[in-house]
Amino acid sequence: MALMITDECINCDVCEPECPNGAISPGEEIYVIDPELCTECVGHYDEPQCQQVCPVDCIPLDPERRENRDQLMEKYRRITAA
Repeated sequence: MALMITDECINCDVCEPECPNGAISPGEEIYVIDPELCTECVGHYDEPQCQQVCPVDCIPLDPERRENRDQLMEKYRRITAA
């Protein structure tokens, strides 16, 4: 699954630089994650780095973007090949 940022986001700016795929960016009110670029850090790290640094725990799995590890790895390969 891709990750998402909930309304609890406090715009602390710590998640954006941690994303190895550049999937996190400032939105209109809070940070947002581009699900086409989010691999949950598969291919880079063992755990999603944004979740590790988030001080308010507002980055859950996006229930509307169900992807298994193989699909996330394929997305990683596509992103890094570009």
